[in-house]
Amino acid sequence: MSSESFLKEVQAIGEKFLLKLQKLPKAEPVEIVSFSVVLLFIVTVLVLTVIACSCCCCSCCGCDGRPDPRRKSQVSPAAHS
Repeated sequence: MSSESFLKEVQAIGEKFLLKLQKLPKAEPVEIVSFSVVLLFIVTVLVLTVIACSCCCCSCCGCDGRPDPRRKSQVSPAAHS
C-alpha cells in the first residue's frame, strides 16, 4: 500500500467520523451508546499500546539509553556427562 493511498484512506475515515459526530445529537440513544462503546474501545487500545511500548522501552533500556545489564543473561549449553 503506497503512502498516498494510505493517506486517502485515513482522510476518508476521518470524514466519516466527522459526519458521524455531526449526526450524533439527532441520533437514537442506542446509536449514541454503540458509538461511545466503539470510541472507548479505540481509545483503550491506543492507551494500552502506548503503555506497553513505554514499559518495554523502560525495561530494556535505562533512562540514559544504555541497555540494562541485568536484563542480558547468556545461557550456555549444559555439559553432558
